[in-house]
Formats: sequence, structure tokens, C-alpha cells
Amino acid sequence: MKLGGREANGYFKKPDPRRTGLLIYGADAMRVALKRQEVIKALIGPKGDEEMRLTRLAGGDLRKDPAALLDAVKAVSFFPGPRVAFVEEANDTAAPAILAALEDWAEGDAQIIVTAGQLKATSKLRKAFEAHRNAYAVGLYDDPPGRDEIDAMLAEGGLAQLSRDAMSDLTALSRELGPGDFRQTIEKLALYKHGDPSEVSSADIEACAPQSTEAALDDLLNIMAEGKMGEIHPVLSKLKAQGVQPVGLVIGATRHFKALYAVASDPAGASQGIARLRPPIFGPRRDRMLKQAQGWGAAKLEQALSYLIETDLQLRSAGQTAPQMALVERTLIRLAGLAARR
Repeated sequence: MKLGGREANGYFKKPDPRRTGLLIYGADAMRVALKRQEVIKALIGPKGDEEMRLTRLAGGDLRKDPAALLDAVKAVSFFPGPRVAFVEEANDTAAPAILAALEDWAEGDAQIIVTAGQLKATSKLRKAFEAHRNAYAVGLYDDPPGRDEIDAMLAEGGLAQLSRDAMSDLTALSRELGPGDFRQTIEKLALYKHGDPSEVSSADIEACAPQSTEAALDDLLNIMAEGKMGEIHPVLSKLKAQGVQPVGLVIGATRHFKALYAVASDPAGASQGIARLRPPIFGPRRDRMLKQAQGWGAAKLEQALSYLIETDLQLRSAGQTAPQMALVERTLIRLAGLAARR
């Protein structure tokens, strides 16, 4: 039988131990692995592996030893409780062994949990589970987690109170990160707020979200966008000492000003524009960029982008002889001067 959507998520949390088995398949291996871990833990409990009530088999090995799965399904553990025979990374070459185990399964045997990559509708493995009266097949796709899934992760981490902005930021983050990274972010947030009864804020999300590797560059861009000409040279010298290249600085500055332009020129207003940015911007950084976009305005941002494009072309020109970092510094000071005249 096929399960999908909310019904599948409910089954992962509370699987039926009387079922013959479950096939979880999908292109995203991490997404499949997380759901497999959830359902096996729900079936045998946190100590099931220690109590030898979980048998792991590689799908590729079943071709050489097709009886291994049936042996695992029929084996009796020294410890009482439900058992699971788990087949990892299966495909149609393992289908004969898995189909035989499904056919010979009887009540009291270990439940058969199978994971696989993307399977076509014509796959023998997929068709067998979908047609079975006492087994389920679940296809996982690259959709971001729904509100119910996010709420369940938050509840698991003991995060009951979130501000409206924090939930919006978390939802936006779920669309940008992979399932594993997003779950790790939730776990990090739970540790960050441990012992703190206050509600989760956007600043908390920003503190726990994966950090940009370009933090020093962000500092330089903010200094320049806010018209602080006197602070440009010291920060630029520090970046140069760290090995940052002139072309990289121009690319970073262009990306920053394109984001500001997208915010400032959004038909629904700057607040809606910054909410549409991808990857999403959080907390104080979002407030700072919003203020920059509103202060510059679309017309000046167009002018700033033209300066940056001109500098980029100069840097890439074969006939360019002037020191590249000096060209970049001149452009940044020029932009800071433009910001100061707002």
C-alpha cells in the first residue's frame, strides 16, 4: 500500500508493529535516512540495537546471499520485544530476496524495513510493497518540510515558544537547507535555548543558523554601504592579508548591492523584498540590510552597480596595469561617498 504526505509522517512517528514491512525510497539519501531512523526507533525503542533486535543488511549483499534476509526475519532475539530486519540501499537486484521474505513473513517475525534511492513506477521492489496488503511504500521527494514537521522537530527539542518572526525565519531556512542540516540547526537551537524560558527570537535563529564564511567581507560591505569611508582601509588591509583577491571583493560587493537593489525595488515594498531574498536573512543583519536598502533607494543602487561592473571589467582587462587592490579600494571609497550623500 502507498502512503503519502501527512499520513506517511504520522506513520513514521507511530508505526504499526503488526505490519510486514515498509519501503522508504527517494533521491535524497539524507531525507530517507532520517525517516528510516525515526521509524526504526519508534518500532524497537532506543535500546533495540543494543538488545540485538535490529539486523542490518546491505542491499547489494542480498544478490550473493538471498537467504540472509529471510534468516534475519525468522531469527529469535535473546531479548523480548519487536524486531526489525533493515535492508539499506536496495534496488531491483535485491528484489527476489526481499519479495521472498515478504511472502514468507508471519506474525511475530521481524518487520522488514527497506530503503532505496529513486525508484521508477515500474520497479519490482516498489510494485511489490505498493501491492502488498500488509506492507507500505513511501516515496520521499525534495519538498521542504511542512509546518507539521517543523512543529514536531521543535517539540522534540523542547522549543514551544517562538515569535512570529522567528517561525517565519525558520520556515525560510527549511527551504534553503538540506534535511540533515536543518535538523542539526533545530538541535543547536534547542541547546542554545536550554534553560532559557523566553520565546525564540529572530536573533536566536541567526545565532544558530549555518554561518557565512564571508563574515569579514560582510563587515567591509556594511561599512561601505553605510558611508563610513574612514573605516574601509583598515578592514581592506586585513582582508588582503588573509588572501582575499580583488576580484572576489568586487563579486561580493556586487552580490550585496544586487540584494539591496532587489529589496529597494520590490513592488510590494522593502519589507516584502527582504523577505523574498534567498538565502534568507535573519535578525539584526536583516534589519541592517533593510535600512541600507531604504536609505540608498533603487536609483542610487543602480548607479552603485554600474561602478562595480565597470571596476570588474577593468580588473579582468588584459591591458590593466594599475594595482588591482588600489582600484577596488578607490571604488569602495567612491561608493561610501555616494552613501554619505544620501
